[in-house]
Amino acid sequence: MNMKNIMLMAAVATTALMGCNNKSEEPQATDFVDDVKVALADSGRIDLTQLQWTREPAGSEVKGDTIVITTAPHTDLWQRTYYHFQNDNAPVLQMKTREKFFSFVVKTDFTQSHQRFDQCGIVMYLDSENWLKGSVEYENDKFQHLGSVATNNGYSDWATTAIPADVKTMWYRFSRREDDYCIECSTNGVDFSQMRICHMYAGADEISFGIYACSPEESSFTAVFTDMKITECMWKAHDGQQPDEE
Repeated sequence: MNMKNIMLMAAVATTALMGCNNKSEEPQATDFVDDVKVALADSGRIDLTQLQWTREPAGSEVKGDTIVITTAPHTDLWQRTYYHFQNDNAPVLQMKTREKFFSFVVKTDFTQSHQRFDQCGIVMYLDSENWLKGSVEYENDKFQHLGSVATNNGYSDWATTAIPADVKTMWYRFSRREDDYCIECSTNGVDFSQMRICHMYAGADEISFGIYACSPEESSFTAVFTDMKITECMWKAHDGQQPDEE
């Protein structure tokens, strides 16, 4: 073997050795903690201290099974449609999961809401252009808007119904079946009514979901969240008209 081949083999061996050394020094990825699986293993109980903020509010407190959020003025979630503006600064507190079938329940108390569009409720915030929310929005001393918004690929919609202004608490149930989602509401935490079924284009794999509160106008109020739990999926598989055959 000539000297040129010997030198080439030595260079290859050195490079391989350096590559092995570099690989061993790379930080190892931490295991994914699925908050839904953890909760289901603990009878649906959610560890509120493990939830993560996407933008923190003006003030917040976690005490026992209660989360209190105080909003800042001019905070909102909306993308483009009709109003043409983009607002993406509402505080969001979420957990994460890859579980494809489950339901999330929470009670909201918005007794202190007082300015137009003050709101609090449930949310699945994936990124600024893909999210889903359900809430009661204050309008005036006569009525409020109970509604939901689905935002896909940067465009929001808003589906609402008017409810009396003296309603100050509302339960929500957020359910997932793969990449389809359902939001329901209840005034007593037992009997739930469907608000929306929708498909989320960015919601096929890992998602984050939880609660939010905001005040789009010159306002601030304190929202209270209690009775949070994870259950098996309460949005059952379709049992009616079958899909058309291809």
